[in-house]
Amino acid sequence: MNSFTVRIARPLPLLLALTLAACLSAQDQEAVRVLEDIAAGPGPSALKQMTPAPERSTVRFLVESRLTVADLYRPAAPVGAPLVLVPGLSPDGKDDARLVALAESLARARFLVLVPDLDAARKLQISLDDARQIGDAATHLAEMTAPDGFNGVGIAAVSYAVGPAMIAALEPEVEPHVSFVLGLGGYYDTTEMLTYLTTGSYRLPGTGRWRQHQVEPGGMWVFVLSNLDRIESAADRQRLHEMAERRLRDPDAPIEDLAARLGAEGGSIYALLANRDPDRVPSLIAGLPTAMRADLDALSLRKRNLTPLAGRVILIHGEEDSVIPFTESEELANAIGKVELFLVPGFSHVDSRAVGPEGQRALIAAMRALLDRRRSE
Repeated sequence: MNSFTVRIARPLPLLLALTLAACLSAQDQEAVRVLEDIAAGPGPSALKQMTPAPERSTVRFLVESRLTVADLYRPAAPVGAPLVLVPGLSPDGKDDARLVALAESLARARFLVLVPDLDAARKLQISLDDARQIGDAATHLAEMTAPDGFNGVGIAAVSYAVGPAMIAALEPEVEPHVSFVLGLGGYYDTTEMLTYLTTGSYRLPGTGRWRQHQVEPGGMWVFVLSNLDRIESAADRQRLHEMAERRLRDPDAPIEDLAARLGAEGGSIYALLANRDPDRVPSLIAGLPTAMRADLDALSLRKRNLTPLAGRVILIHGEEDSVIPFTESEELANAIGKVELFLVPGFSHVDSRAVGPEGQRALIAAMRALLDRRRSE
């Protein structure tokens, strides 16, 4: 997972105090323990003290002659539900330390977790091919657990991976195997997502008035790095790469010298990055290199019929998200129909330290919704 992947940041002292005071139901106390374990990462937690470590193994499988490599996390307790956990953008792929810790936390909560190694994610890219690999993982896990009486699997994805996960779940050969989809901080419309990323502007569903929010300054440059291979000009690729590296090291680093030397392809990308008028974004996207436009269109969920997933989706989004606005999950929920939507006050895309009592209650409810997808022991 990259630096923009959601993580539940430690500590959660109020939640712990509530638990110790027995102010929560047994189900909510379990949700708190899982949240705290996720926050602790590989560090100590109450859940680790109470449950044996899950068994992690690397598996290889074929779906229609396509090979997938994945890690399987098997809980020590009886499996409550099978779950495909989609990696975020990281050169370490399935071996990213934060992803491993998250998978182990979910396995301690009795999920049988399968983490596929996505080629594009290792290259810090989002690709429609991710959907195929996610679908293959879901199909394999469903077939593997069917003899144990499980009727489908869950898919959990974070941030930019939510789009490919939803697309995978909609594929005709995959959809019957999917029991639920969890999306954390995801998107609905790639144009709205890029508008927010480049201008900080977003709109509440059903309104036309732009609102402003402070966005993560490095987000747009991660977008550039993830799209370099869609640019035909080697010179523009090199210059954009250097511009991104400079700005990721220092958000105020000068890049005008490189911008002045960009060709038509690189210039169209820089025009989008430099723009601060949200109404101009659609026309600027229309001027991007053909391969970039095609990918953005293919990865957008706006033109897809999402209603087959109604009743099977859990969406969680921080109201202070600085990479993808919470309104994207609201729009996604509206397009699907019946969903469990949890908007978390004070929660950003990468940090929960500002989450107060109301936000903590929302996080507990969201975790409860996930844990409720398991069958009883």
